[in-house]
Amino acid sequence: MSRECIVLAGGLGTRLRSVVADKPKCMAPIGDQPFLYYLLQYLHRQGVSHAVLSLGYLSEQVIDWCNSTSLPLRVSFSVETTPLGTGGGIINALPLLEQDEVFIVNGDTYFDVSFDLFRAFHRNNPAVISLALKPMQNFDRYGSITINERQQITAFREKQFCSEGLINGGIYITSVSFLRSLPLPPAFSFEKEVLEPGVEKGDLYGHVSDTYFIDIGIPADYEAAKNVLAS
Repeated sequence: MSRECIVLAGGLGTRLRSVVADKPKCMAPIGDQPFLYYLLQYLHRQGVSHAVLSLGYLSEQVIDWCNSTSLPLRVSFSVETTPLGTGGGIINALPLLEQDEVFIVNGDTYFDVSFDLFRAFHRNNPAVISLALKPMQNFDRYGSITINERQQITAFREKQFCSEGLINGGIYITSVSFLRSLPLPPAFSFEKEVLEPGVEKGDLYGHVSDTYFIDIGIPADYEAAKNVLAS
């Protein structure tokens, strides 16, 4: 069965501008290809046949690159004319999808999650949204997430030093019909307006995957990604 995915790639990338000043984050060079190349290759390996790129800042660079590159999957473009936030970017992309089930990934994160296992987890639980969670040690850059014995998400915790915990790996699975049912404004935060209230409703579940993870949002991790993805 073919799979569809929304790639959230519309952010300004302010923390990365000291090393990538003139490109959107997903176009940050990794070897002789942009980061987006490696992300799309990963999605293809996970069975995604159609990716909708949610774009904003310098979107024309992404579109031009995609149109001039041989890609392993079909790509569509959802372009914001004004900043919509992560939630608004997702909703704006929905008309381009053809199926009800959809994966969502951050365009500046590479998390080597098995979509087969992730989808099976989602379908085997009463989840409205499932999140892929990464175990991490000694971190303060990310907030942490707690789950119970059923892997139901019970809390999102603010950023603070944590010696050991689970973080949001930036990969989700949900349904288009659920997203369309949300009574939200055009611009909103997916994390604040959908995920955090979802904890209270008890319909968020966390699939733990201790696989390779990198977020290129800061220069140090961008450099680390270069050493792994382009090798």
